Amino acid sequence: MGVGGLPFLRVAGSHREVGRQLGAATADTIRAAVDFGGQLPPGRTSVAQLALAAAHRDATLLATPWLVDEIDGAAEGAGVDPVALFAASVEEIWPSVPSRAGPGAEAARPSFGHGRCADLVAAPPATADGHVWVAHNNDLSPSSEGRVVAVEWRVPGEPVVFSLGVGPWISVGWNSAGLSLTGNELSPNDDRIGVPRLLMVREQLTARTLDEAVAMALRPDRASSYNTVFAHRDGRVVDVEGSATDAELTTPSAAGTLAHTNHYTCERMLRYEGDAAYAHKSAVRLARALELLDGPAAEGPTPGSVTGETLLAALSDHATTPSICRHDDGVETSVTCFWCVADVTAGVIRYGRGNPCRGSRAEYRFPRSSTEAERPDPPVPRRLSRVG
Repeated sequence: MGVGGLPFLRVAGSHREVGRQLGAATADTIRAAVDFGGQLPPGRTSVAQLALAAAHRDATLLATPWLVDEIDGAAEGAGVDPVALFAASVEEIWPSVPSRAGPGAEAARPSFGHGRCADLVAAPPATADGHVWVAHNNDLSPSSEGRVVAVEWRVPGEPVVFSLGVGPWISVGWNSAGLSLTGNELSPNDDRIGVPRLLMVREQLTARTLDEAVAMALRPDRASSYNTVFAHRDGRVVDVEGSATDAELTTPSAAGTLAHTNHYTCERMLRYEGDAAYAHKSAVRLARALELLDGPAAEGPTPGSVTGETLLAALSDHATTPSICRHDDGVETSVTCFWCVADVTAGVIRYGRGNPCRGSRAEYRFPRSSTEAERPDPPVPRRLSRVG
C-alpha cells in the first residue's frame, strides 16, 4: 500500500524477522547499495573495505547484537552478503565531504540514511495549541527519492515504531511511547570503530523515555554521531549535537523554538567540524529557519501562533541560496526527497515524498492509549489533500 507518494510497509515479528521482511520488500534498494563498484574510497580495495566494515560489525555485535540480527535478516530477505550490507550501513567508512562534491556525488554513497537536512521545532510558548511540533526536510541524492519508504515496525516487547527512510535504514521516526526522532548529518572529524550512527537510530526508537533515548545517543562505543533532535509527548525537547567522542545537549529557546541544519553550532563542538566550507552553506539555511521561527511579525510568527501549517510553510521556503526546500537544479548534490511535520503531543505525523511545496501528503496517527498501540491490528495511514 502506498500513501503520500510513498510505499507503506508493515513488518512484525522478531528483529530477524522484521529485517527479513524489509529486505524482501526493498531488495532492489539493498542490491544497489551493496554494488559498490567504483564507489570505494581512494586507495582502498573492496577486501579492505569489507574488513573495515567487519570491525564495526564486531563492535556492534558485542554491544547490541539485535541490530546485527536485523541487518542480517535484511540481507537474507534481499539475497545479498550480510557483511556487504553491513558495510553499506556504516556511513563512517564512506567519507563524504559535501563542499568537494560535484553533481551526483551523493549518489555514489551506498548507504542511504540521513543526508543534508533541516530540522525545526516549536514548543510552548511558541505553539498555538500548546503542543510540541517538529518539522523535517530530508535531503538526499535526487536518485534516492524513488527509494524512500514509510515503515511500521512491530517487535514484541517494544514500542510500535513508524519511520521514514530508504530501504531498511531509518532517517526519522516516532514510537507509541511518545518519542520523536529527527535530525541531520554532520561532518565530524573524529570517526572511529564502533556502533555505526545509522544503526543507532534504530536502537534509539526503541526508547520509552526521552532520557533513555538521549543515553542511547551518547553511548560511549559509538563510531560517530548525527545531530539528533529528540522530542517527547511529555513536552520535553533535547538536541544532541554529537561526534564520536563528544556531544553537547541543547533545548529550545525561551520562545520555545529550535532549529538545526548540517554544521556544528555549539561552542565546544566547533573543533569537530570536518567541512568548514560547507558549514557556511548550512548556516544560510539555519539562519533562515530561525528567522521563520523567531523573526519579527513581518517575517515570522508571533509567540503562541506556530501551527503545523506554519512549519510546513517554513519547510517549503525558497528565499535563500541554498534554500530550506531544495530542488534538483543540476548543481546541488542533495535535494529534498521527503518531508514531515509531526504533532508530537498528539502522535500525528504528516509526511510526503519530494518537496513539501508540492505533491500529496499522508497522515500516520498513533492510538492515544498505549494499550491500544500494542494491539495486533495497526492504524492505517490516510491520504490528505494535496499541498500547493
